[in-house]
Amino acid sequence: MCRNIRQLHNFEPPATSEEVRAAALQYVRKVSGSTKPSQANAEAFAEAVDEVAAATQRLLGQLTTAAPPKDREVEAAKARERARARYATSGYLL
Repeated sequence: MCRNIRQLHNFEPPATSEEVRAAALQYVRKVSGSTKPSQANAEAFAEAVDEVAAATQRLLGQLTTAAPPKDREVEAAKARERARARYATSGYLL
């Protein structure tokens, strides 16, 4: 879907409300095709972000798993290594 939206479930510590809101904002930006809505659409945009954030928070609260929680630093290191490998073969430098 959108590379900027990160997985929020099953981390220790749990996702913060700021992380949930940031994911909601990215989702609404992607769906609307706009990073900054016009004045005429600002209210609808903000309302959509609020609703998506609330739905995301409810979802995270209801999800269960038997897997142990992931460590954010370990997962970030894995992502950096995947990016390094991907861009090393494409000619881009990090």
